[in-house]
Amino acid sequence: MLVNLGNILSHIGRPIEAIEYWARALTRMPKFAMALGNLGFGLETFAKYLYDPGHQVVILKEACGFLKSVAEPGAVWDREDYRTVAQSMLKKAEAIEAHVDFSRVESISLSEHSLGRSKMERQYRVWALDNGLFLSPLNDLGAYPIAAHDVLHLPAMVRPLSEPPHYIGFFNQLKQEYATARFFCWQGITSTESYKKHYSDKGVFLLDTLDYPVYSKASEEIKVAFRMAYSLFDKIAFFINEYWTLGLQERSINFQSVWLEGGTKGKPKRLRVKFQGHQNLPLRGLYWLSKDFVESGRDTDAPVLGETMEPDAYKLRSTRNHLEHKYLKVHDDMWGYTDRSGNSMFDDQWAAHLSMQELQQKALRILKMARCGLTYLSLAVHREEGLRRSQSPDGIAVPMSLPRWE
Repeated sequence: MLVNLGNILSHIGRPIEAIEYWARALTRMPKFAMALGNLGFGLETFAKYLYDPGHQVVILKEACGFLKSVAEPGAVWDREDYRTVAQSMLKKAEAIEAHVDFSRVESISLSEHSLGRSKMERQYRVWALDNGLFLSPLNDLGAYPIAAHDVLHLPAMVRPLSEPPHYIGFFNQLKQEYATARFFCWQGITSTESYKKHYSDKGVFLLDTLDYPVYSKASEEIKVAFRMAYSLFDKIAFFINEYWTLGLQERSINFQSVWLEGGTKGKPKRLRVKFQGHQNLPLRGLYWLSKDFVESGRDTDAPVLGETMEPDAYKLRSTRNHLEHKYLKVHDDMWGYTDRSGNSMFDDQWAAHLSMQELQQKALRILKMARCGLTYLSLAVHREEGLRRSQSPDGIAVPMSLPRWE
């Protein structure tokens, strides 16, 4: 099931999540050939959409390794035609090796890279690597120190000479907000696990509501991380509206509305004509990522079949809405709770209730989704720039580079 789900996610343009599912299958059965082969195919597809040739070569080399491993002794197959399938995987590896010069990465080590000078910085970077949270395609290969940098940005873009670099400035801001949310999440989790009370919490007069509430700077940092990461998706939608010239009014832009049109006079909404049949797989991935969210609401957290791909979608939306408009009550992990009947004096119906562990899990989940969104946006722009150049090959483009901000 994990392999099949990975295959579906890869097909709809979501290779990052697909890689995660194939890897999960391999943790259960390290020699499972279909997981190894599909991971190889998936990495090869992922590499094709990257704009950095160095990243492409490193990932293609890993793809070759997985594809060739299906022929190693001990490989486990679950199908009768495995010889034919194995042969197709080996042929793909041979094709990659015939077209890619791997000698350029032979001297590159994925592990021999600094993670920072201070002990705290190293701990932070190891945590982010382990959770796959760096904006680097190499982090999808594993927790390699070479990936401990947010190197992903927008690819080369052809724009009018009179246009300011607002796309670059906007993506800069998206990256900075994501990186800050990631750090806040780590800092909150680390502080919570150390059980140390911050001096800013001292002298804050609060009352105990007797349901094991948690009030701390650390828990608020995790909440802030969740809110910052969640807010990135509507900003990604703003970018899509501008770059693909959809013409939506600002007040009507969100991560669901950019994809659909119509819906008047009782007719159902449909995919925008501009996107129908569009040969941009990362853009398709962004569309399907939007399916992990719920636009308008139910009071229940129970998933509704066909409305969302993410089983936790309603809970994520409820958490976000309570953080923004009501309040979220965090409880100590010792707090045992069941469905509240409404008869208890401690049944706080104004609040959404999460244990500290649940809050951490949801913050990490939304950070992973935000990382996917930013990555797919960058790759979608790269693909779109290629399509536009192929459709309008004539004309003069003057190269212009911007210095790195320090």
